[in-house]
Amino acid sequence: MNDDGRPLFVQIAEEIASAVVDGTYSEETQVPSSNELAAFHRINPATAAKGLNQLVSEGVLYKRRGIGMFVAEGARTRLLESRREDFARQYIAPLVIEARKIGIDAEQLKKMIDVWGDDR
Repeated sequence: MNDDGRPLFVQIAEEIASAVVDGTYSEETQVPSSNELAAFHRINPATAAKGLNQLVSEGVLYKRRGIGMFVAEGARTRLLESRREDFARQYIAPLVIEARKIGIDAEQLKKMIDVWGDDR
């Protein structure tokens, strides 16, 4: 776990979500238990469980009583949509605002992106 100031349970949730996005855990695949995550990361099992439960509340995981947590159907698609929205808000919006400030119109900006996107 990173010591970047974010709560450990958030880091656990992000770790599992990233593994869903990159295909490590596909739909209907069981994810590590809170005890397994706790042992691996050397954290309290309740902290790991809080991270997993956050993903349950977001519809990424679901519980099978007595068996464990599994990746929900459509979880990867939902996570990708959410990450794209976050990307746009964090990077695209400020880029467009700054471009307008310095007189770059949408067409010029698209051309600049095309140039930078060509195997740089």
